[in-house]
Amino acid sequence: MIKVTLVKSTIGEVESVKATIASLGLKKIRSTRTFEDTPALAGQLKKVAHLVKVENV
Repeated sequence: MIKVTLVKSTIGEVESVKATIASLGLKKIRSTRTFEDTPALAGQLKKVAHLVKVENV
């Protein structure tokens, strides 16, 4: 399991980064979601790594 927390705002980011954050279900700063570790999730997290904090649970 992976815990993902939004730690930086998406203001000023390109639309594809904003869409990726939205698809992860992160809406506000410090919002957190837990996911199963999959290759698709790894690709999404790589794209938005500068905005999120990722922890193994």
